[in-house]
Amino acid sequence: MPPELQSPEIAAFANGFPLALMQAGVTAVMLVLGAGLYAMLTPHKEITLIREGNSAAALSFAGVLIGLTIPLCTALTTSTSLLEIGLWGVGAIFVQLLIFRLTDFVLHGLPQRIQDGEMSAAILLFGAKIATALILSAAIAV
Repeated sequence: MPPELQSPEIAAFANGFPLALMQAGVTAVMLVLGAGLYAMLTPHKEITLIREGNSAAALSFAGVLIGLTIPLCTALTTSTSLLEIGLWGVGAIFVQLLIFRLTDFVLHGLPQRIQDGEMSAAILLFGAKIATALILSAAIAV
């Protein structure tokens, strides 16, 4: 085998790349499950609304995806094993879904306003979801 293929860098990549793919895969599955749970918990059917062209629902759901991804990424970067990624990921999803539901509850009428296509309501909800994600992400990183 040529010496350049025996370098420590090549060996590290060969050993690390499959693990990186596995960790990213676990995190992506958690994102899909978390977003699916959110879609099932919302009082309005965001996916249906999005398919019908409702931009407010699309923005709100984009906030969910980004809001879940931020703490999941922090869990991925700060964890040392698949189990730890899974535990932090599940915890982050639970807290995010709880906060999303609380936000919907506190700002009552917001789900109906999004269903009606009101962009100002969607922007507010998007901001709340991202703000919560950033705080949760920082808490995980400590």
